[in-house]
Amino acid sequence: MHTKNGNKKVNLVSLGCSKNLVDSEVLLRQFQANGLEIINNFKEADYIVINTCGFINDAKDESINAILEAINLKMSGKVKKVVVMGCLSERYKNELVEEIPEVDAYFGVTDYKGVLNELGLDLKKELLGERLITTPKHYAYLKISEGCDNPCSFCAIPLIRGRHISKPIEQIINEAKYLAENGTKELILIAQDSTYYGLDLYGKRELATLLKKLVKVDGIEWIRLLYAFPAKFPEEILDVISEEEKICKYIDIPFQHISDKILKSMQRGISKRRTYELIELIRKKVPNIALRTTLIVGYPEETENEFQELIDFVKEVKFERLGIFTYSQEENTKAFELGDPIPADEKENRKLKIYQIQQEISREKNLEKVDLNLKVIIDEKIDERTYIGRTEWDAPEVDNSVIINSHSKLEPGEFSRVNIIDALEFDLIGIVE
Repeated sequence: MHTKNGNKKVNLVSLGCSKNLVDSEVLLRQFQANGLEIINNFKEADYIVINTCGFINDAKDESINAILEAINLKMSGKVKKVVVMGCLSERYKNELVEEIPEVDAYFGVTDYKGVLNELGLDLKKELLGERLITTPKHYAYLKISEGCDNPCSFCAIPLIRGRHISKPIEQIINEAKYLAENGTKELILIAQDSTYYGLDLYGKRELATLLKKLVKVDGIEWIRLLYAFPAKFPEEILDVISEEEKICKYIDIPFQHISDKILKSMQRGISKRRTYELIELIRKKVPNIALRTTLIVGYPEETENEFQELIDFVKEVKFERLGIFTYSQEENTKAFELGDPIPADEKENRKLKIYQIQQEISREKNLEKVDLNLKVIIDEKIDERTYIGRTEWDAPEVDNSVIINSHSKLEPGEFSRVNIIDALEFDLIGIVE
């Protein structure tokens, strides 16, 4: 089919988190419907659209570097237009316009219409529930809400994306059906705070209701829950996770710290005692669950005592999965006034100490899987005999993998029973006869 834009090529660079990726996929579907050719090569595009991240310093630097690279291509005459959107331009638009005026236009996080109009395209509202999936087609992220109402002292997300807004259940179910019809087998539910879901829309937390409806969508075999805020955790979801076979026995629940002093300063709304109680409850209700958490080291008030508390916490709880971030000072947040007194190299040392502890914990837990026969989703074919897959206890990109040697042909996106024969710190080794 030939369209008025059929000879124009667009490259969209999506930076940052999976929530940003979903926004990019919505925009890609609009580009497609407007007749643009979507390409991966930065240097051959007529238009470059950069969906930026502005969450922490490293992400800001990555976004700025991408913008500068695109501008260089524009100045050399290879690219007609450079458009910037997303978190960085939502938060720092005025500064960006002043510092990098060569960009044709800056837009906020979900201003699809603005971006499209800048490129001479139309917003097709009837397609807003559709996306052009950029992940392997067998899994996709499903965003259930926008924004956040939590007052965490270190976090700029509410300043960037605003207050929490839940999507109606019917809209989410329709999106899930669309994804399933296009080959998605694993839904990964995301939000800034997934456990808040429904409170603004229905007057109560409705994540459990949403999960019960999602398991009925034909074609979906796994549902994975990310970013469950620990304060005021809706305990009723644990029964749903335990009872429903389609729901992965996995929760990403970012505790960030364990010291009461730090938790109070971070305004996390939860105490050390309640944190331990919640972990105990989750593991009691869902015995085979994999708990993933993220921690922040180097927060301004974190002395050696508070850091030792964090070490003890990691050793005692033995999380199945763990991510570690160094504190990043963010303008206009409550913690900004505390300064950034801990040197960067000390933050990195603390991060390394936690990582080394977790490395050993992960190795021990992986060794427990040896000789088991596990259900694994195949993500990637390496060669004729070697494949990469994941168990239900692993989210893509951030968690462990299963390295598989198979005598029979496997296909990415299919499920297979794998005999685990060995274990590394962060991977399992398996065979399919």
